[in-house]
Amino acid sequence: MSSRKGQRNAARVVREQLARERRRKRTLWTSLVAVAVLVIAGGIGWAVWSSQRSDTFTAPPGATEAGTGIAYGTGPVTIDLYEDFLCPACNQFQQTSGATIDQLVSEGKARVVFHPVAYLNRFSTTEYSTRSSAASGCAAKGGKFQEYAKALFAKQPPEGGAGLSDDELVDIGAGVGLNRDDFASCVSDGTYKAWTEHVTEDASRAGVTGTPTVKVNGAEVADRSPAGLTAAVAAAGK
Repeated sequence: MSSRKGQRNAARVVREQLARERRRKRTLWTSLVAVAVLVIAGGIGWAVWSSQRSDTFTAPPGATEAGTGIAYGTGPVTIDLYEDFLCPACNQFQQTSGATIDQLVSEGKARVVFHPVAYLNRFSTTEYSTRSSAASGCAAKGGKFQEYAKALFAKQPPEGGAGLSDDELVDIGAGVGLNRDDFASCVSDGTYKAWTEHVTEDASRAGVTGTPTVKVNGAEVADRSPAGLTAAVAAAGK
């Protein structure tokens, strides 16, 4: 009698264990399905958001096909310049090596893609990095991007303040030969602010973490001196 009772108790324990295991598996699968649904939904949401954002900016004339920078020159080697108009190191780089880059372009050795990123808005009370980058897009529209970029660096404001006002940005544009009224309208309307955001986000996705960053045919150049740039372009052109 006691033996049969013991068998029944053992069988009950086994059934309870099996029931608990089935419940555990159902819970696990339910959780996995829920996570998968969230991942898929998130992926779809990101894709939709990204596709919508890609349609929300207009690149200025002279921009690359992807709209991530302003291109000039026709040489076989591409120099990518990632610079912020509020960045003191970028200004120093332009003073040191800007003429060398211009020479490489004029000699037909290099093509430049200038990416005017807005990394340093936190060092301005008026988001000067974004405003100046967007204004450079307006300058590209007027066919004076290079001239305007150089003038912005020449008149670079200190970090931590308001930066140059929109009126001052317009004055600089007029000073390099842009039509004042057209340029002022473009700047005040913020025509290329969304483009600036696109340029900056693309730079971040490309692994650019600081400015200036210089790449020659996609490879970052550590030596940004005139000699270093010349040697990097010569090596890439072989």
